[in-house]
Amino acid sequence: MSVAPRTHFLLFLISLSSRMGLSRYIEDIEAADGLYSLLSLDQKRDSEDFIFRRPLRCLDMLATDGSYTFVASRPQLACAAFIIAEPSEVISLELSDVNIDCSAGDFIKMFDGWVLKGEKFPSKQDHELPLHQRYTDYCSSPATGATSRSSQNVAMIFFRLHSADSGFTLAIKKLHNPFPCNIMSQSPEGSFTMVLPHQRKNCSFSIIYPVEIRLTDLSLGHAKSNELNPQRQLWSGCSGSGDYVELLGGNGVDTSMMFPVAALCFSLSGLAQVKIGCDNSVVRLVSSGNYINRVSFQYRLLEQSELPKTQENALDNFCSVE
Repeated sequence: MSVAPRTHFLLFLISLSSRMGLSRYIEDIEAADGLYSLLSLDQKRDSEDFIFRRPLRCLDMLATDGSYTFVASRPQLACAAFIIAEPSEVISLELSDVNIDCSAGDFIKMFDGWVLKGEKFPSKQDHELPLHQRYTDYCSSPATGATSRSSQNVAMIFFRLHSADSGFTLAIKKLHNPFPCNIMSQSPEGSFTMVLPHQRKNCSFSIIYPVEIRLTDLSLGHAKSNELNPQRQLWSGCSGSGDYVELLGGNGVDTSMMFPVAALCFSLSGLAQVKIGCDNSVVRLVSSGNYINRVSFQYRLLEQSELPKTQENALDNFCSVE
């Protein structure tokens, strides 16, 4: 029996955050609310004037525009909130009513992407900014450190407060992104098209589920053939081409640390499909900037009976999936 999509998504975050030392702070979520209250993220605006408001938890996951206020009832030394939007959106964050003591070691930091288990999404190879520029530290410069905008549909905030009654308010607003790149999918099924028009960059579409990926169209400016082969046969040729698509699998979020499943450096007009039985499945488009490159794909959640067995598709079963 398949795990409900949002439950799987949250459990993935919790399992990874537990490995980086946040699991002990799950208890900060009130028992009356319960862990799965984090799944109630579908509140919608009733009108343009309505602003959704609720308290912010020490460990939280946010997917709705609104205002979130945190007030410490006791010292909170390792808190984090993960924020996610739709694939075609970026996230604007703004702090207000900040009441913390930076000199005592309090801090609030916003991050352009996600950090889990020491891994970062997007990876440093795929993000246009150097790592230090992806952090916005309120204590370093309160005047300029109160706002941040993500480069993709995920962002997060870290904070540490030593005194009771310290706190702040976080405003979240999602904005349209005409050229989405480096996307974290909230859903285990759907379809998407990534386009890189003469841009030298890498774009990843990350699906935090074991899924079947069907490539329906691939257009690479230099490519003439039509072929899908296992990664081991095509890796050297594709990586040297400068323009290619690779399919990755793994149980973390950093694409540079994931396992290569297949690589395509040929234009594709037919249907090609691969099953990836990992917690995280990724379609990654690499572009030299010399061409207009495009990849279209569909994806769906694998049933338990469909999870890859050893040597299926001539690939090692490198992900441990129960």
